[in-house]
Amino acid sequence: MSPTSKENLVNALNKALAWELRAIAMYAHYSAYVSGIHRLHLSNHFNNEVNESVMHASTVRSAIVKLDGIAITKRDKTEIVHTSNFKEMLSEAFDTEKKAAETYGEILPLVEEIGDTELFDALEVVYFDEQRSVEELRMMLKD
Repeated sequence: MSPTSKENLVNALNKALAWELRAIAMYAHYSAYVSGIHRLHLSNHFNNEVNESVMHASTVRSAIVKLDGIAITKRDKTEIVHTSNFKEMLSEAFDTEKKAAETYGEILPLVEEIGDTELFDALEVVYFDEQRSVEELRMMLKD
């Protein structure tokens, strides 16, 4: 693997890690602030998303370490909108999951380029998780 390929991949993985760290903070925040009748379902949903994002972050961090890179520790700087409106929360979650799915979609060809099938498989699972979250949120936002 060329140093440039490795550097590009580590940079892309750090971008994904930053989104996962942001998702952890956002979902934990929304789980605490969701109220009304929707709290019964959405608080648990958001907590499950925290756990999924922690697992994704772990997978990405391990990939960075495997590539002898340095994993970032700061979340993506995109603002987390503070709201107690469940529709706004779901919309923000939808936008976050779409961005994460796009980011993993950009990563997979870079991994394929270096020929690491184990890493590709691990990150493809995360990509499909993100795609499923996008679709689930799209359905939750439907009227």
